[in-house]
Amino acid sequence: MASFLGPGAAERDAAAYVAFLDSQPQVNQKKKIGTHGYCLGGPYIMRTAAALPERVGAGASFHGGFLATDKPNSPHLLAPKIKARLYFAIAADDDKREPEVKNKLREAFAAAKVRAEIEVYPNALHGWCVPDSRAAENKQDAEHAWGKLVALYKHAL
Repeated sequence: MASFLGPGAAERDAAAYVAFLDSQPQVNQKKKIGTHGYCLGGPYIMRTAAALPERVGAGASFHGGFLATDKPNSPHLLAPKIKARLYFAIAADDDKREPEVKNKLREAFAAAKVRAEIEVYPNALHGWCVPDSRAAENKQDAEHAWGKLVALYKHAL
């Protein structure tokens, strides 16, 4: 899926979606919007928040992948462009596979003064927040993550 989304695709799509939403009479363009991504959608919350910093007020990633890489287009490098509040829920197995990601995110957001919370769920497996996932057997952690998302949206939007 992600292989056909070349550089700039997420940003172009986000701008098009927001433009469409903003063209709807029931949308209050003065209010901030939120973005939420799972797995490969995790980087898109940062790309969207960076592309539309005046419009995006909050973003959350549940068990996101490729959030901080060594590539020059790594999403975490967009931190200076982001004004939104962010939340990252990281699964234990993802953290074990890439333990440096949470630290790269924390460093990038701290340097850019982005309000972000990064939480590793020590008993959760990748996919635990998707109700029909086999990893979703950890309902307590899923409820915690969803509670964090709702609180983030209530506070920032």
